Amino acid sequence: MKKSWNEKLNCDKSHLIKKLDKNFSDMKEGDNMLIATPKIIDSYIKKIPKGIKIDIKTLRKDLALTYNTDTTCPVTTGIFLRIVSEAAYEDFLNGEKNITPFWRVVDHESKTASKLACGINFIKKRRREENII
Repeated sequence: MKKSWNEKLNCDKSHLIKKLDKNFSDMKEGDNMLIATPKIIDSYIKKIPKGIKIDIKTLRKDLALTYNTDTTCPVTTGIFLRIVSEAAYEDFLNGEKNITPFWRVVDHESKTASKLACGINFIKKRRREENII
């Protein structure tokens, strides 16, 4: 049976730190790279104040600083951001009012937004409510 987004969010995995053996994306050979977890991404987003937007590059830099690494993996960060977003929307559909405010990171014009079950209008509405442009 397929796992729910909340099951994916709450998986019992630990973060990893990997030394890069070659250049990859915006990272250099020898960099120590954080591979976060969905829970780490979720926790970070929950701490973003209302009305503030953070881009994914800033999220990655902040997490790298927190975990004393040079960088954070862009691929897994994107995957985990989607898991966090979909789990929050699952919670919303189940009547929960206090969901993870993923719209503070996911811009309605991003590729990630176009893939989410909530649709871009949900994100636009939430961003408008918080005066996030």
